[in-house]
Formats: sequence, C-alpha cells, structure tokens
Amino acid sequence: MKELTEKIIGAAMEVHRTIGPGLLESAYDECLAHELQSRGLEFDRQIPLSVNYKGVTLDCGYRLDFLIMKSVVVELKAVEELHPIHEAQVLTYLKLGGWTVGSLLNFNVPVLKDGIKRLVLNYKDGSATSASLR
Repeated sequence: MKELTEKIIGAAMEVHRTIGPGLLESAYDECLAHELQSRGLEFDRQIPLSVNYKGVTLDCGYRLDFLIMKSVVVELKAVEELHPIHEAQVLTYLKLGGWTVGSLLNFNVPVLKDGIKRLVLNYKDGSATSASLR
C-alpha cells in the first residue's frame, strides 16, 4: 500500500510542479487523471457513494474524486488551507466504502508536500490516523 500511495503522491507532485497553485480544483482533477493514466495506474473518478440508513440505501450526493487501484481514496482540494472538516470528509468516504487508506491533496500551496495528508481508518478499533508529509 505504501508503494501505491508513493506513486499517487509522485503523480500529484508532478501536476503541482507543472502547473503550480492557484487554479480551480477541476483543473487539478483533469491533470491528475492524465498523470495517473500516463503512469499506468488504474482509477475511477467521481464515484457516487450511498449512505445506508436503517437498512435503506440513500443517495446523499457524496462523490469520491478518485479511487485508485480499487483501494486508495483520493480527495482533491484547492483551498487556502486544509481544515478538520476536510479530513472528516475523507474518513467518511473510507467508512462508507469500506476502504482503509485515503489521501487528501490540497494543490493551493507553494510546496505540495505541505498540502498532503494521508489518512488511515482502522476498522479493528474504530480509530483513524492522519499524517502529513511535513
């Protein structure tokens, strides 16, 4: 899993190095898709996630930006700074989809490593961890 997340971060760093900060999230989305494809990484984009509420499946409008190799959730941002709600969003996606690893990438920073958070959801004890690259 570590090797895969390193490849994803490498692709994101190439996008950031090439076009820099200050664009809309949609530009980074398109560029990252192109970069992942050029590196041979399989991915799905804009995947709808439903919520199971009391046995009823509800479409609440949640969409993953990327699911890479059917195992890593990647959420893109182009914001002034990341907030706890952004981490909560990724953790919610992990819970809803049954995945354990996610990356939160904020492209609106001078150095991308300052905008990367890796999140891991531990199903055994229900805890979550977050780490940045700094």
